[in-house]
Amino acid sequence: MAENSQQTSLTATVKHESGASSPASGVGTTESRSGPSGQSLSELLLQLEDYSPTLPDAVTAHYLNTAGLEASDPRVVRLVSLAAQKFLSDITNDALQHCKMRGAGQSKKATKDKRYTLTMEDLTPALQEYGINVKKPHYFV
Repeated sequence: MAENSQQTSLTATVKHESGASSPASGVGTTESRSGPSGQSLSELLLQLEDYSPTLPDAVTAHYLNTAGLEASDPRVVRLVSLAAQKFLSDITNDALQHCKMRGAGQSKKATKDKRYTLTMEDLTPALQEYGINVKKPHYFV
């Protein structure tokens, strides 16, 4: 923590060819000086130990085993869970945007508590943006 406060209070100077020095712009912020990504990766792995993702570890481990990967480190399972959670979040957010755009042309009733329903009509274009093609089964047509 003390190291972080020292990093933010540092100011750098740039020496010009003429010998005059001036403060560097943008330097002295919270950039890490220990290396390109070594420390941030270790911090991420430490944070993954305490983080519990939305997708349970058992579900992620099952699908990893089904795909042929036996992850002995629980941090790897949590990292995959986090990536899957981000992927699902992006898809549902895109589906919500499709729903809002589709509903924008309808009547403009002033309701404070507008609720949205996830439908295949909104989910299909959101999934197609990620290369997933979904077709309705014949018994729904």
